[in-house]
Amino acid sequence: MKYGIFDVLTLLGSLGLFLYGMKVMSDGLMQLAGDKMRRILAGATSNRFFAVFTGFIITALIQSSSATTLMVVSFANASLLTLTEAIGVIMGANIGTTVTAWLISILGFKVSMSAIAIPLVGLGFVLSLAKDKQVQYTGRFVIGFAVLLIGLQFLKDSVPDLRESPEALEFLAKYTSQGFVSVLLFLFIGTLLTVILQSSSATMALTLVMCFEGWIPFDMAAAMVLGENIGTTITANIAALVGNYQAKRAARAHFIFNIFGVLWMLLVFWLFLDVIDLITQKVEGASPLVQTAAIPVALSLFHTSFNIINTSLLIGLIPLIGKTVQWLVPKIHEKSTHISEPKYLDKTSLKYPQSAIKALLDESLHLYEKTVYKVVTHGLNVHREEIESDLEIKDIILNAKIIEIDVERVYLNKFKNIYGRIVEYATTTQEKFALDETYINAIQNILKADRLMVNIIKDLKPLRDNINTYGASDNPHIKQQYNRLRKLILQVVRYTNIAKGIENLEEYMQKSTKLKEQIDKTDVLLDGTINQLLREKKITNKMATSLLNDNSLAVRISHDLLEAAALLYLEHELFAKKEHEEEPQEQAA
Repeated sequence: MKYGIFDVLTLLGSLGLFLYGMKVMSDGLMQLAGDKMRRILAGATSNRFFAVFTGFIITALIQSSSATTLMVVSFANASLLTLTEAIGVIMGANIGTTVTAWLISILGFKVSMSAIAIPLVGLGFVLSLAKDKQVQYTGRFVIGFAVLLIGLQFLKDSVPDLRESPEALEFLAKYTSQGFVSVLLFLFIGTLLTVILQSSSATMALTLVMCFEGWIPFDMAAAMVLGENIGTTITANIAALVGNYQAKRAARAHFIFNIFGVLWMLLVFWLFLDVIDLITQKVEGASPLVQTAAIPVALSLFHTSFNIINTSLLIGLIPLIGKTVQWLVPKIHEKSTHISEPKYLDKTSLKYPQSAIKALLDESLHLYEKTVYKVVTHGLNVHREEIESDLEIKDIILNAKIIEIDVERVYLNKFKNIYGRIVEYATTTQEKFALDETYINAIQNILKADRLMVNIIKDLKPLRDNINTYGASDNPHIKQQYNRLRKLILQVVRYTNIAKGIENLEEYMQKSTKLKEQIDKTDVLLDGTINQLLREKKITNKMATSLLNDNSLAVRISHDLLEAAALLYLEHELFAKKEHEEEPQEQAA
Protein backbone atom coordinates (compact mmCIF):
# COMPACT_ATOMS: atom_id res chain seq x y z
CA MET A 1 0.00 0.00 0.00
CA LYS A 2 1.42 3.35 -1.07
CA TYR A 3 0.31 6.30 1.00
CA GLY A 4 2.40 9.39 0.29
CA ILE A 5 2.53 12.97 1.56
CA PHE A 6 -0.18 14.05 -0.90
CA ASP A 7 -2.54 11.44 0.55
CA VAL A 8 -1.79 12.64 4.09
CA LEU A 9 -2.51 16.24 3.07
CA THR A 10 -5.74 15.09 1.41
CA LEU A 11 -6.77 13.39 4.64
CA LEU A 12 -5.97 16.53 6.65
CA GLY A 13 -7.81 18.68 4.13
CA SER A 14 -10.86 16.43 4.31
CA LEU A 15 -10.84 16.67 8.08
CA GLY A 16 -10.43 20.44 7.85
CA LEU A 17 -13.39 20.66 5.46
CA PHE A 18 -15.50 18.61 7.87
CA LEU A 19 -14.50 20.87 10.78
CA TYR A 20 -15.13 24.02 8.74
CA GLY A 21 -18.57 22.78 7.74
CA MET A 22 -19.39 22.07 11.37
CA LYS A 23 -18.21 25.55 12.38
CA VAL A 24 -20.23 27.30 9.65
CA MET A 25 -23.31 25.25 10.58
CA SER A 26 -22.86 25.97 14.28
CA ASP A 27 -22.20 29.70 13.67
CA GLY A 28 -25.25 29.94 11.41
CA LEU A 29 -27.47 28.40 14.05
CA MET A 30 -25.96 30.61 16.77
CA GLN A 31 -26.71 33.68 14.66
CA LEU A 32 -30.19 32.38 13.95
CA ALA A 33 -31.17 31.45 17.50
CA GLY A 34 -28.03 31.83 19.59
CA ASP A 35 -29.30 34.71 21.70
CA LYS A 36 -32.42 32.76 22.64
CA MET A 37 -30.33 29.71 23.49
CA ARG A 38 -27.98 31.81 25.62
CA ARG A 39 -30.99 33.26 27.41
CA ILE A 40 -32.28 29.77 28.12
CA LEU A 41 -28.83 28.78 29.37
CA ALA A 42 -28.46 31.90 31.51
CA GLY A 43 -31.94 31.19 32.92
CA ALA A 44 -31.16 27.59 33.88
CA THR A 45 -32.60 27.09 37.34
CA SER A 46 -30.97 25.29 40.25
CA ASN A 47 -33.10 22.27 39.26
CA ARG A 48 -30.31 19.95 38.17
CA PHE A 49 -32.56 17.92 35.86
CA PHE A 50 -33.59 21.01 33.90
CA ALA A 51 -29.94 22.11 33.75
CA VAL A 52 -28.99 18.72 32.24
CA PHE A 53 -31.87 18.94 29.76
CA THR A 54 -30.83 22.48 28.80
CA GLY A 55 -27.24 21.39 28.16
CA PHE A 56 -28.44 18.45 26.06
CA ILE A 57 -30.80 20.50 23.86
CA ILE A 58 -28.34 23.35 23.22
CA THR A 59 -25.47 20.98 22.37
CA ALA A 60 -27.66 18.80 20.16
CA LEU A 61 -28.71 21.91 18.23
CA ILE A 62 -25.35 23.62 17.80
CA GLN A 63 -23.48 20.30 17.41
CA SER A 64 -20.63 21.37 19.67
CA SER A 65 -20.17 20.47 23.31
CA SER A 66 -17.11 22.74 23.31
CA ALA A 67 -19.27 25.76 22.38
CA THR A 68 -21.73 24.89 25.15
CA THR A 69 -19.02 24.43 27.77
CA LEU A 70 -17.39 27.72 26.68
CA MET A 71 -20.76 29.44 27.26
CA VAL A 72 -21.02 27.74 30.64
CA VAL A 73 -17.54 28.93 31.63
CA SER A 74 -18.32 32.50 30.47
CA PHE A 75 -21.66 32.56 32.30
CA ALA A 76 -20.17 31.06 35.47
CA ASN A 77 -17.46 33.72 35.23
CA ALA A 78 -20.17 36.43 35.12
CA SER A 79 -22.20 34.71 37.91
CA LEU A 80 -25.10 34.10 35.52
CA LEU A 81 -24.84 30.41 36.40
CA THR A 82 -24.20 28.94 39.83
CA LEU A 83 -21.74 26.08 40.14
CA THR A 84 -24.60 23.58 40.53
CA GLU A 85 -26.29 24.87 37.37
CA ALA A 86 -23.01 24.86 35.44
CA ILE A 87 -22.26 21.23 36.36
CA GLY A 88 -25.77 20.17 35.33
CA VAL A 89 -25.49 21.91 31.94
CA ILE A 90 -22.07 20.31 31.32
CA MET A 91 -23.54 16.86 32.03
CA GLY A 92 -26.29 17.53 29.51
CA ALA A 93 -23.74 18.77 26.96
CA ASN A 94 -21.94 15.42 27.17
CA ILE A 95 -25.16 13.66 26.17
CA GLY A 96 -25.95 16.25 23.49
CA THR A 97 -22.63 15.76 21.75
CA THR A 98 -23.54 12.11 21.04
CA VAL A 99 -26.11 13.34 18.50
CA THR A 100 -23.19 14.13 16.17
CA ALA A 101 -22.17 10.46 16.08
CA TRP A 102 -25.70 9.41 15.14
CA LEU A 103 -25.85 12.00 12.35
CA ILE A 104 -22.55 10.77 10.93
CA SER A 105 -23.55 7.10 11.31
CA ILE A 106 -26.94 7.53 9.62
CA LEU A 107 -26.20 10.22 7.04
CA GLY A 108 -22.58 9.34 6.38
CA PHE A 109 -22.73 5.56 6.26
CA LYS A 110 -26.39 4.57 5.84
CA VAL A 111 -27.58 7.19 3.37
CA SER A 112 -25.66 8.73 0.48
CA MET A 113 -26.22 12.37 1.37
CA SER A 114 -23.10 13.61 -0.39
CA ALA A 115 -25.02 13.46 -3.70
CA ILE A 116 -27.34 16.25 -2.56
CA ALA A 117 -24.62 18.25 -0.75
CA ILE A 118 -23.86 20.47 -3.78
CA PRO A 119 -27.58 21.31 -4.34
CA LEU A 120 -27.75 22.14 -0.64
CA VAL A 121 -24.84 24.55 -1.05
CA GLY A 122 -26.76 26.18 -3.93
CA LEU A 123 -29.90 26.47 -1.78
CA GLY A 124 -27.92 27.88 1.13
CA PHE A 125 -26.20 30.42 -1.12
CA VAL A 126 -29.56 31.68 -2.46
CA LEU A 127 -30.92 31.99 1.07
CA SER A 128 -27.79 33.84 2.23
CA LEU A 129 -28.45 36.56 -0.38
CA ALA A 130 -31.84 37.42 1.15
CA LYS A 131 -32.35 40.79 2.85
CA ASP A 132 -33.94 39.22 5.92
CA LYS A 133 -31.23 38.42 8.47
CA GLN A 134 -32.97 35.30 9.73
CA VAL A 135 -33.14 33.89 6.18
CA GLN A 136 -29.44 34.74 5.70
CA TYR A 137 -28.51 32.85 8.85
CA THR A 138 -30.63 29.90 7.72
CA GLY A 139 -28.69 29.90 4.46
CA ARG A 140 -25.38 29.81 6.31
CA PHE A 141 -26.62 26.90 8.41
CA VAL A 142 -27.61 24.95 5.26
CA ILE A 143 -24.23 25.68 3.62
CA GLY A 144 -22.41 24.54 6.77
CA PHE A 145 -24.39 21.30 6.85
CA ALA A 146 -23.65 20.61 3.18
CA VAL A 147 -19.92 21.34 3.58
CA LEU A 148 -19.88 19.00 6.60
CA LEU A 149 -21.33 16.20 4.42
CA ILE A 150 -18.83 16.91 1.63
CA GLY A 151 -15.99 16.84 4.15
CA LEU A 152 -17.22 13.53 5.54
CA GLN A 153 -17.37 12.03 2.05
CA PHE A 154 -13.82 13.20 1.28
CA LEU A 155 -12.72 11.85 4.65
CA LYS A 156 -14.13 8.41 3.80
CA ASP A 157 -12.51 8.47 0.35
CA SER A 158 -9.10 9.63 1.60
CA VAL A 159 -8.78 6.86 4.22
CA PRO A 160 -7.49 3.72 2.46
CA ASP A 161 -9.19 0.37 2.95
CA LEU A 162 -6.58 -1.57 4.89
CA ARG A 163 -8.41 -4.84 4.32
CA GLU A 164 -6.84 -4.81 0.87
CA SER A 165 -3.39 -4.58 2.49
CA PRO A 166 -2.81 -7.55 4.81
CA GLU A 167 0.70 -6.36 5.70
CA ALA A 168 -0.70 -3.12 7.17
CA LEU A 169 -3.31 -5.02 9.15
CA GLU A 170 -0.59 -7.25 10.52
CA PHE A 171 1.34 -4.17 11.62
CA LEU A 172 -1.73 -2.63 13.35
CA ALA A 173 -2.57 -5.96 15.00
CA LYS A 174 0.48 -5.50 17.23
CA TYR A 175 -1.16 -2.47 18.79
CA THR A 176 -4.78 -3.65 18.84
CA SER A 177 -4.35 -7.12 20.29
CA GLN A 178 -2.53 -6.50 23.56
CA GLY A 179 -5.61 -6.57 25.78
CA PHE A 180 -6.03 -3.80 28.33
CA VAL A 181 -2.74 -2.16 27.32
CA SER A 182 -4.23 -1.58 23.85
CA VAL A 183 -7.36 -0.08 25.43
CA LEU A 184 -5.23 2.43 27.37
CA LEU A 185 -3.15 3.19 24.27
CA PHE A 186 -6.16 4.00 22.10
CA LEU A 187 -7.77 5.91 24.96
CA PHE A 188 -4.66 8.12 24.97
CA ILE A 189 -4.78 8.45 21.16
CA GLY A 190 -8.44 9.58 21.37
CA THR A 191 -7.54 12.14 24.04
CA LEU A 192 -4.57 13.46 22.08
CA LEU A 193 -6.52 13.75 18.81
CA THR A 194 -9.33 15.66 20.52
CA VAL A 195 -6.86 18.06 22.16
CA ILE A 196 -5.14 18.69 18.81
CA LEU A 197 -8.36 19.06 16.80
CA GLN A 198 -10.21 20.88 19.64
CA SER A 199 -13.35 19.00 18.59
CA SER A 200 -14.64 15.69 19.92
CA SER A 201 -17.04 15.60 16.94
CA ALA A 202 -14.13 15.65 14.47
CA THR A 203 -12.34 12.91 16.41
CA MET A 204 -15.55 10.86 16.44
CA ALA A 205 -15.91 11.27 12.67
CA LEU A 206 -12.31 10.19 12.16
CA THR A 207 -12.78 7.22 14.48
CA LEU A 208 -15.93 6.08 12.65
CA VAL A 209 -14.21 6.31 9.27
CA MET A 210 -11.12 4.44 10.52
CA CYS A 211 -13.37 1.63 11.82
CA PHE A 212 -15.42 1.54 8.65
CA GLU A 213 -12.29 1.20 6.52
CA GLY A 214 -10.83 -1.53 8.73
CA TRP A 215 -8.04 0.41 10.44
CA ILE A 216 -9.09 -0.42 13.99
CA PRO A 217 -11.56 -2.89 15.53
CA PHE A 218 -14.69 -1.92 17.42
CA ASP A 219 -13.22 -2.32 20.92
CA MET A 220 -10.27 0.00 20.19
CA ALA A 221 -12.66 2.55 18.65
CA ALA A 222 -14.70 2.46 21.87
CA ALA A 223 -11.50 3.16 23.81
CA MET A 224 -10.84 6.16 21.55
CA VAL A 225 -14.35 7.44 22.30
CA LEU A 226 -13.53 7.33 26.01
CA GLY A 227 -10.39 9.34 25.27
CA GLU A 228 -12.46 11.90 23.39
CA ASN A 229 -14.49 12.47 26.56
CA ILE A 230 -11.30 13.40 28.40
CA GLY A 231 -9.83 15.47 25.55
CA THR A 232 -12.94 17.62 25.19
CA THR A 233 -12.52 18.93 28.75
CA ILE A 234 -9.27 20.65 27.75
CA THR A 235 -11.12 23.35 25.77
CA ALA A 236 -13.10 24.49 28.81
CA ASN A 237 -10.04 24.44 31.06
CA ILE A 238 -8.04 26.53 28.59
CA ALA A 239 -10.89 29.07 28.41
CA ALA A 240 -11.05 29.15 32.22
CA LEU A 241 -7.39 30.16 32.50
CA VAL A 242 -8.33 33.81 31.88
CA GLY A 243 -11.53 33.61 33.93
CA ASN A 244 -12.14 33.98 37.64
CA TYR A 245 -12.29 31.21 40.23
CA GLN A 246 -15.94 30.47 39.36
CA ALA A 247 -15.04 29.79 35.72
CA LYS A 248 -12.15 27.57 36.82
CA ARG A 249 -14.48 25.60 39.11
CA ALA A 250 -16.93 24.93 36.25
CA ALA A 251 -14.08 23.73 34.02
CA ARG A 252 -12.66 21.47 36.76
CA ALA A 253 -16.12 20.00 37.35
CA HIS A 254 -16.27 19.10 33.64
CA PHE A 255 -12.92 17.32 33.94
CA ILE A 256 -13.88 15.43 37.13
CA PHE A 257 -17.21 14.32 35.66
CA ASN A 258 -15.61 12.92 32.51
CA ILE A 259 -12.61 11.35 34.27
CA PHE A 260 -14.89 9.55 36.74
CA GLY A 261 -17.01 8.25 33.86
CA VAL A 262 -13.97 6.90 32.00
CA LEU A 263 -12.62 5.20 35.14
CA TRP A 264 -15.79 3.25 35.94
CA MET A 265 -16.23 2.35 32.26
CA LEU A 266 -12.71 0.88 32.15
CA LEU A 267 -13.68 -1.45 35.01
CA VAL A 268 -16.61 -2.90 33.06
CA PHE A 269 -15.26 -2.21 29.56
CA TRP A 270 -15.45 -5.72 28.03
CA LEU A 271 -18.77 -6.53 29.68
CA PHE A 272 -20.26 -3.26 28.43
CA LEU A 273 -19.06 -3.95 24.88
CA ASP A 274 -20.73 -7.38 25.01
CA VAL A 275 -24.05 -5.71 25.88
CA ILE A 276 -23.62 -3.19 23.04
CA ASP A 277 -22.77 -6.10 20.73
CA LEU A 278 -26.02 -7.92 21.62
CA ILE A 279 -28.13 -4.81 21.13
CA THR A 280 -26.46 -4.02 17.79
CA GLN A 281 -27.05 -7.56 16.55
CA LYS A 282 -30.77 -7.18 17.27
CA VAL A 283 -30.94 -3.76 15.63
CA GLU A 284 -28.54 -4.22 12.70
CA GLY A 285 -28.59 -7.98 12.33
CA ALA A 286 -24.80 -8.03 12.48
CA SER A 287 -22.07 -7.87 15.14
CA PRO A 288 -19.67 -4.90 15.18
CA LEU A 289 -16.97 -7.33 16.30
CA VAL A 290 -17.35 -9.20 13.01
CA GLN A 291 -18.72 -6.80 10.37
CA THR A 292 -17.34 -3.26 10.02
CA ALA A 293 -20.63 -2.08 8.50
CA ALA A 294 -22.25 -2.48 11.93
CA ILE A 295 -19.57 -0.48 13.76
CA PRO A 296 -20.92 3.10 13.18
CA VAL A 297 -24.27 2.33 14.84
CA ALA A 298 -22.60 0.26 17.58
CA LEU A 299 -20.10 3.03 18.35
CA SER A 300 -22.85 5.66 18.44
CA LEU A 301 -24.83 3.42 20.77
CA PHE A 302 -21.78 2.98 23.01
CA HIS A 303 -21.13 6.73 23.10
CA THR A 304 -24.73 7.63 23.92
CA SER A 305 -25.38 4.91 26.51
CA PHE A 306 -22.08 5.64 28.27
CA ASN A 307 -22.88 9.35 28.66
CA ILE A 308 -26.49 8.77 29.69
CA ILE A 309 -25.50 6.19 32.33
CA ASN A 310 -22.63 8.38 33.56
CA THR A 311 -24.97 11.36 33.95
CA SER A 312 -27.59 9.21 35.70
CA LEU A 313 -24.97 7.97 38.15
CA LEU A 314 -23.54 11.40 38.94
CA ILE A 315 -26.56 13.71 38.79
CA GLY A 316 -27.25 13.01 42.45
CA LEU A 317 -23.64 13.79 43.30
CA ILE A 318 -23.60 17.31 41.83
CA PRO A 319 -23.35 18.90 45.33
CA LEU A 320 -20.37 16.62 46.13
CA ILE A 321 -18.67 17.51 42.82
CA GLY A 322 -19.34 21.16 43.64
CA LYS A 323 -17.67 20.83 47.05
CA THR A 324 -14.73 19.01 45.49
CA VAL A 325 -14.00 21.74 42.94
CA GLN A 326 -14.50 24.40 45.61
CA TRP A 327 -11.74 22.66 47.56
CA LEU A 328 -9.56 22.33 44.45
CA VAL A 329 -10.14 25.95 43.39
CA PRO A 330 -10.52 28.09 46.53
CA LYS A 331 -12.19 31.47 46.39
CA ILE A 332 -9.72 34.20 45.54
CA HIS A 333 -10.03 37.23 47.78
CA GLU A 334 -9.52 40.69 46.40
CA LYS A 335 -6.05 42.09 46.69
CA SER A 336 -5.96 45.65 47.89
CA THR A 337 -4.17 47.88 45.39
CA HIS A 338 -3.30 51.56 45.46
CA ILE A 339 -5.36 52.19 42.34
CA SER A 340 -8.45 49.97 42.32
CA GLU A 341 -8.91 47.67 39.37
CA PRO A 342 -12.20 46.26 38.02
CA LYS A 343 -13.30 42.99 39.58
CA TYR A 344 -15.73 41.70 36.94
CA LEU A 345 -14.75 43.34 33.65
CA ASP A 346 -12.72 40.59 31.98
CA LYS A 347 -12.37 39.25 28.43
CA THR A 348 -14.19 36.01 29.28
CA SER A 349 -17.45 37.87 29.96
CA LEU A 350 -17.12 39.75 26.65
CA LYS A 351 -17.82 36.58 24.65
CA TYR A 352 -21.61 36.95 24.92
CA PRO A 353 -23.90 39.98 25.42
CA GLN A 354 -25.61 38.48 28.48
CA SER A 355 -22.37 37.89 30.36
CA ALA A 356 -20.93 41.26 29.26
CA ILE A 357 -23.95 43.21 30.55
CA LYS A 358 -24.00 41.15 33.74
CA ALA A 359 -20.32 42.03 34.26
CA LEU A 360 -21.12 45.75 33.79
CA LEU A 361 -23.97 45.47 36.27
CA ASP A 362 -21.91 43.57 38.85
CA GLU A 363 -19.00 46.02 38.54
CA SER A 364 -21.32 49.02 39.00
CA LEU A 365 -23.06 47.40 41.98
CA HIS A 366 -19.68 46.63 43.51
CA LEU A 367 -18.62 50.24 42.98
CA TYR A 368 -21.85 51.49 44.58
CA GLU A 369 -21.82 49.14 47.56
CA LYS A 370 -18.11 49.38 48.34
CA THR A 371 -16.89 52.82 47.29
CA VAL A 372 -19.91 55.12 47.15
CA TYR A 373 -21.46 53.62 50.30
CA LYS A 374 -18.17 54.12 52.14
CA VAL A 375 -17.69 57.68 50.91
CA VAL A 376 -21.22 58.72 51.90
CA THR A 377 -21.31 57.07 55.33
CA HIS A 378 -17.75 57.95 56.36
CA GLY A 379 -18.16 61.38 54.78
CA LEU A 380 -21.07 61.92 57.18
CA ASN A 381 -19.00 60.45 60.06
CA VAL A 382 -20.99 57.24 60.37
CA HIS A 383 -19.90 53.61 60.12
CA ARG A 384 -21.58 51.06 57.82
CA GLU A 385 -22.53 48.73 60.68
CA GLU A 386 -24.34 51.59 62.43
CA ILE A 387 -26.51 52.23 59.35
CA GLU A 388 -27.25 48.53 59.06
CA SER A 389 -28.17 48.27 62.74
CA ASP A 390 -31.53 48.97 64.42
CA LEU A 391 -30.27 52.16 66.08
CA GLU A 392 -32.18 55.37 65.48
CA ILE A 393 -30.35 57.62 63.04
CA LYS A 394 -30.68 60.63 65.34
CA ASP A 395 -28.91 58.66 68.10
CA ILE A 396 -26.17 57.58 65.68
CA ILE A 397 -25.58 61.22 64.69
CA LEU A 398 -25.48 62.49 68.28
CA ASN A 399 -22.83 59.93 69.25
CA ALA A 400 -20.80 60.24 66.06
CA LYS A 401 -17.17 61.27 65.95
CA ILE A 402 -15.24 62.58 62.96
CA ILE A 403 -14.03 59.77 60.67
CA GLU A 404 -10.89 60.52 58.69
CA ILE A 405 -11.53 60.16 54.96
CA ASP A 406 -10.07 62.02 52.00
CA VAL A 407 -12.99 62.09 49.57
CA GLU A 408 -10.85 63.40 46.70
CA ARG A 409 -8.25 60.65 47.15
CA VAL A 410 -10.92 57.95 47.33
CA TYR A 411 -12.38 59.27 44.10
CA LEU A 412 -9.01 59.25 42.32
CA ASN A 413 -7.79 55.89 43.69
CA LYS A 414 -10.96 53.86 44.17
CA PHE A 415 -13.50 55.27 41.73
CA LYS A 416 -12.14 57.12 38.71
CA ASN A 417 -10.22 54.24 37.08
CA ILE A 418 -13.06 51.75 37.46
CA TYR A 419 -15.62 54.27 36.19
CA GLY A 420 -13.51 54.85 33.07
CA ARG A 421 -13.16 51.10 32.52
CA ILE A 422 -16.92 50.60 32.87
CA VAL A 423 -17.57 53.20 30.16
CA GLU A 424 -14.93 51.59 27.92
CA TYR A 425 -16.36 48.09 28.51
CA ALA A 426 -19.89 49.30 27.77
CA THR A 427 -18.71 50.88 24.51
CA THR A 428 -16.93 47.66 23.48
CA THR A 429 -20.05 45.61 24.28
CA GLN A 430 -22.27 47.82 22.13
CA GLU A 431 -19.78 47.79 19.24
CA LYS A 432 -19.23 44.02 19.38
CA PHE A 433 -22.85 42.82 19.52
CA ALA A 434 -26.05 43.64 17.66
CA LEU A 435 -28.02 44.30 20.85
CA ASP A 436 -31.80 44.40 21.10
CA GLU A 437 -33.63 47.28 22.76
CA THR A 438 -33.78 45.54 26.14
CA TYR A 439 -30.01 45.18 26.39
CA ILE A 440 -29.36 48.69 25.07
CA ASN A 441 -31.66 50.10 27.76
CA ALA A 442 -29.91 47.99 30.39
CA ILE A 443 -26.51 49.41 29.44
CA GLN A 444 -27.88 52.97 29.38
CA ASN A 445 -29.39 52.51 32.85
CA ILE A 446 -26.10 51.15 34.22
CA LEU A 447 -24.11 54.06 32.77
CA LYS A 448 -26.68 56.53 34.09
CA ALA A 449 -26.31 55.04 37.58
CA ASP A 450 -22.51 55.32 37.30
CA ARG A 451 -22.78 58.98 36.31
CA LEU A 452 -25.04 59.61 39.31
CA MET A 453 -22.40 58.01 41.55
CA VAL A 454 -19.82 60.46 40.19
CA ASN A 455 -22.14 63.35 41.09
CA ILE A 456 -22.73 61.95 44.59
CA ILE A 457 -19.01 61.83 45.40
CA LYS A 458 -18.30 65.25 43.94
CA ASP A 459 -21.25 66.84 45.80
CA LEU A 460 -20.29 65.18 49.07
CA LYS A 461 -16.81 66.72 49.27
CA PRO A 462 -17.87 70.36 49.92
CA LEU A 463 -20.81 69.18 52.04
CA ARG A 464 -18.51 67.14 54.31
CA ASP A 465 -16.18 70.10 54.82
CA ASN A 466 -19.03 72.26 56.12
CA ILE A 467 -20.55 69.41 58.17
CA ASN A 468 -17.24 69.05 60.03
CA THR A 469 -16.84 72.81 60.38
CA TYR A 470 -20.34 73.59 61.67
CA GLY A 471 -20.74 70.26 63.45
CA ALA A 472 -17.96 71.39 65.78
CA SER A 473 -19.44 74.92 66.13
CA ASP A 474 -20.49 76.38 69.46
CA ASN A 475 -23.66 77.60 67.75
CA PRO A 476 -26.31 74.95 68.54
CA HIS A 477 -28.68 76.23 65.83
CA ILE A 478 -26.37 75.80 62.85
CA LYS A 479 -25.15 72.51 64.34
CA GLN A 480 -28.75 71.28 64.50
CA GLN A 481 -29.38 72.23 60.86
CA TYR A 482 -26.34 70.31 59.61
CA ASN A 483 -27.28 67.28 61.69
CA ARG A 484 -30.67 67.47 59.99
CA LEU A 485 -28.97 67.32 56.57
CA ARG A 486 -26.93 64.32 57.71
CA LYS A 487 -30.08 62.60 58.92
CA LEU A 488 -31.79 63.26 55.57
CA ILE A 489 -29.03 61.56 53.55
CA LEU A 490 -28.52 58.71 56.02
CA GLN A 491 -32.24 57.85 55.92
CA VAL A 492 -31.91 57.42 52.16
CA VAL A 493 -28.73 55.33 52.57
CA ARG A 494 -30.52 53.05 55.03
CA TYR A 495 -33.53 52.73 52.72
CA THR A 496 -31.45 51.89 49.64
CA ASN A 497 -29.53 49.32 51.68
CA ILE A 498 -32.80 47.64 52.68
CA ALA A 499 -34.01 47.83 49.08
CA LYS A 500 -31.22 45.52 47.83
CA GLY A 501 -33.45 42.48 47.67
CA ILE A 502 -36.62 44.21 46.51
CA GLU A 503 -38.24 42.62 43.47
CA ASN A 504 -41.48 44.56 43.19
CA LEU A 505 -40.85 47.57 40.95
CA GLU A 506 -44.19 49.19 41.73
CA GLU A 507 -43.69 48.88 45.48
CA TYR A 508 -40.19 50.34 45.29
CA MET A 509 -41.30 53.28 43.14
CA GLN A 510 -44.21 54.09 45.48
CA LYS A 511 -41.94 54.17 48.53
CA SER A 512 -39.27 56.10 46.66
CA THR A 513 -41.81 58.69 45.53
CA LYS A 514 -42.94 59.27 49.12
CA LEU A 515 -39.34 59.55 50.27
CA LYS A 516 -38.56 62.04 47.49
CA GLU A 517 -41.54 64.15 48.53
CA GLN A 518 -40.20 64.24 52.10
CA ILE A 519 -36.75 65.18 50.80
CA ASP A 520 -38.15 68.04 48.69
CA LYS A 521 -39.95 69.46 51.73
CA THR A 522 -36.64 70.03 53.50
CA ASP A 523 -35.90 73.23 51.60
CA VAL A 524 -34.73 75.67 54.30
CA LEU A 525 -35.57 78.63 52.08
CA LEU A 526 -39.11 77.64 51.18
CA ASP A 527 -40.11 76.44 54.65
CA GLY A 528 -38.93 79.74 56.20
CA THR A 529 -36.16 78.21 58.36
CA ILE A 530 -33.44 80.51 57.00
CA ASN A 531 -35.53 83.65 57.40
CA GLN A 532 -36.48 82.78 60.96
CA LEU A 533 -32.91 82.00 62.03
CA LEU A 534 -31.64 85.23 60.47
CA ARG A 535 -34.48 87.31 61.87
CA GLU A 536 -33.84 85.99 65.35
CA LYS A 537 -30.08 86.43 64.78
CA LYS A 538 -29.38 82.82 65.67
CA ILE A 539 -27.01 82.40 62.71
CA THR A 540 -24.83 84.74 60.68
CA ASN A 541 -25.27 85.63 57.00
CA LYS A 542 -22.24 83.48 56.16
CA MET A 543 -23.81 80.52 57.94
CA ALA A 544 -27.09 81.13 56.13
CA THR A 545 -25.37 81.12 52.72
CA SER A 546 -23.51 77.90 53.49
CA LEU A 547 -26.67 76.24 54.81
CA LEU A 548 -28.63 77.27 51.73
CA ASN A 549 -26.04 75.80 49.36
CA ASP A 550 -25.48 72.65 51.41
CA ASN A 551 -29.19 72.00 51.72
CA SER A 552 -29.34 71.89 47.91
CA LEU A 553 -26.38 69.50 47.86
CA ALA A 554 -27.99 67.20 50.46
CA VAL A 555 -31.27 67.10 48.50
CA ARG A 556 -29.40 66.35 45.26
CA ILE A 557 -27.28 63.62 46.87
CA SER A 558 -30.41 62.01 48.33
CA HIS A 559 -32.19 62.01 44.96
CA ASP A 560 -29.12 60.63 43.19
CA LEU A 561 -28.73 57.85 45.77
CA LEU A 562 -32.34 56.79 45.32
CA GLU A 563 -32.16 56.84 41.54
CA ALA A 564 -28.79 55.07 41.33
CA ALA A 565 -30.01 52.33 43.68
CA ALA A 566 -33.22 51.93 41.68
CA LEU A 567 -31.33 51.65 38.38
CA LEU A 568 -28.82 49.13 39.70
CA TYR A 569 -30.81 46.92 42.09
CA LEU A 570 -33.94 46.82 39.98
CA GLU A 571 -31.99 46.35 36.75
CA HIS A 572 -30.23 43.47 38.46
CA GLU A 573 -33.55 41.86 39.43
CA LEU A 574 -35.19 42.55 36.07
CA PHE A 575 -32.17 41.25 34.17
CA ALA A 576 -32.26 37.96 36.07
CA LYS A 577 -36.06 37.80 35.87
CA LYS A 578 -36.01 38.38 32.11
CA GLU A 579 -33.61 35.49 31.59
CA HIS A 580 -35.82 33.17 33.65
CA GLU A 581 -39.04 34.31 31.96
CA GLU A 582 -37.58 33.47 28.54
CA GLU A 583 -37.22 29.86 29.64
CA PRO A 584 -40.88 28.64 29.77
CA GLN A 585 -41.70 30.48 26.54
CA GLU A 586 -38.93 28.63 24.74
CA GLN A 587 -40.05 25.32 26.22
CA ALA A 588 -43.59 25.91 25.08
CA ALA A 589 -42.37 26.67 21.59
